[in-house]
Amino acid sequence: MKTKMKQMILASAMTLALGCSNNNSTDTSAKYNVGVIQLVQHPALDVATQGFTDALQAELGDDVNISVQVAAGDSSTCITIANSYVSEGVDLIMANATPALQAASSATSQIPILGTSVTEYGTALSLKDFNGTVGGNISGTADLPPLEQQAELFKELLPNAKNIGILYCSSEPNSVYQSNIVQKELEKLGYNVKVYTFSDSNDVSAVTQTVCQEVDAIYIPTDNTAASCAEAINNVAEPAGVPIIAGEENMCNLCGIATLSIDYYELGQLTGKMAAEVLTGKKNISDMPIQYYENPVKKFDKERAEKLGISIPSDYTEIQ
Repeated sequence: MKTKMKQMILASAMTLALGCSNNNSTDTSAKYNVGVIQLVQHPALDVATQGFTDALQAELGDDVNISVQVAAGDSSTCITIANSYVSEGVDLIMANATPALQAASSATSQIPILGTSVTEYGTALSLKDFNGTVGGNISGTADLPPLEQQAELFKELLPNAKNIGILYCSSEPNSVYQSNIVQKELEKLGYNVKVYTFSDSNDVSAVTQTVCQEVDAIYIPTDNTAASCAEAINNVAEPAGVPIIAGEENMCNLCGIATLSIDYYELGQLTGKMAAEVLTGKKNISDMPIQYYENPVKKFDKERAEKLGISIPSDYTEIQ
């Protein structure tokens, strides 16, 4: 019931965001026109877009027109949306998730682009010697979680586990980046670690079944495909009695027991405030470093933890 209610609330929030302007053309009556490319509709990305929209409208009010388009998880659709925004001559593009950022980057070197829900910009944009500022026409916010601390959750919550599986979509470069770091950290802690990947949503359940037969617990990074298939993952893992540590709160709510998570709504708000500064000329996007969420919180899913018989320390906050 909790999951269904949360999905209804998030769907309503997304409808409100789309209600700002869900057309494909710029509004000549507005002073600024902004195009949003969102990779796929799932809770984390939805609330990031909502936070962006809320913050930008709070800053600019009727002076800004925001068009939101969701690519249904398809990278080629991200490219189509990006090209359409360039043709329309929008004043700024917000790219929500790595494939959306890559599409926008390929489409224009002139229109300012702000990313959000992007884990590591150097990896996403194939940048050598990335120092925290992309330069050119790109900046944004990152959803890189504290990976070393996330790995430590296994020792804290699952002291008897020995074999850990890392599960993610092979087509998401930022998931590969996270997996490599978490694998090293888990191995430092003495775990046997095996990586399992799926190519798209069609083989999520089958791969999850294999994982659950071979490990004691699972780690899932902030992976968009996994997030959009989180209920399918849970339908396999929970009956098998295999606990999941998730990379972020909304995924944890759907399939995990715990997470050390950032707040995607606040991340979107931060991106919206950056957009207002760029549009009004207060800051030059080429000089703006990537911004990070700095206050991750330990959170847990009470119902699932109880089902799996896992005790949660008092310093964790229950996901509502």
